[in-house]
Amino acid sequence: FMVYLNHMENVVIKKRKKLNVKNLCLLIFFLVMLIVFLFSLIKVIMWIIDNNNTNDIIKKVADTYEINEKSYDNEVIINENEKDIYFDYMKLKFIDVDINKLKTFNPDTIGFIKVMGTNINYPFVQTLDNDYYLNRSYDKTYNNAGWIFLDYRNNEFNDKNTIIYGHGRINGTMFGSLKDTLKSSWQNNKDNYIIKISTEKENSIWQIFSVYKIATTSDYLQTTFSDNEFESFISLIKERSSYNFETNVTNEDKVLTLSTCYNDNDKMVVHAKLIKYVQK
Repeated sequence: FMVYLNHMENVVIKKRKKLNVKNLCLLIFFLVMLIVFLFSLIKVIMWIIDNNNTNDIIKKVADTYEINEKSYDNEVIINENEKDIYFDYMKLKFIDVDINKLKTFNPDTIGFIKVMGTNINYPFVQTLDNDYYLNRSYDKTYNNAGWIFLDYRNNEFNDKNTIIYGHGRINGTMFGSLKDTLKSSWQNNKDNYIIKISTEKENSIWQIFSVYKIATTSDYLQTTFSDNEFESFISLIKERSSYNFETNVTNEDKVLTLSTCYNDNDKMVVHAKLIKYVQK
């Protein structure tokens, strides 16, 4: 009998141990899930706060400037070939924005960019590195939405490749709507192939010739080239395009590059060439 009791006691102890281990595992699982939930909730709340702050700043900035469309007698046209299928772009009006007025809001302001067929319609800035405006808004307050900024290496628009960055926000702000250039509805409308820029010194019009999504790389982020390098660069970025724009690009051209994140692993990139400008 005593042997039987000892046996039953051992069985009960083993069952209790199993239950304790099981309960401990459940508790650990619950705590992990709770931490993941709270972390995700905090991220969502922070995203909403950043989004609301960005929208408020966009509205405030919009009250400080006007976008005027102008033609000028002293316009410089890069390619005046009437046989070019996009010759009508040469007749487009420039946008003109008072950059000095925007500089009262942020002295880092370099210019204003408008990409046709997207939500991109913002002033852009430049500072001493490519990190500051990744998490600073136009008023320089901390914000994970960041702002649109010119590569610190660029001498405004005097280099062969001028690069502008911005976050690809899900709600379409900053460079979030740059993904629209991959859609057939955007690509089938030739009126969308235009980027207009206004700076303190000049206004310019750029024609898009390449759009693509690519695994994160820096090979399209070079700013200065030898002639041979630039020719190879043009071939590289044209071949990547998800759409054939039938646009001729040569060593004599200047390129504008817009770069953003498509997701955690890929970049969304747009390239355009300068087709006309006017000095103010």
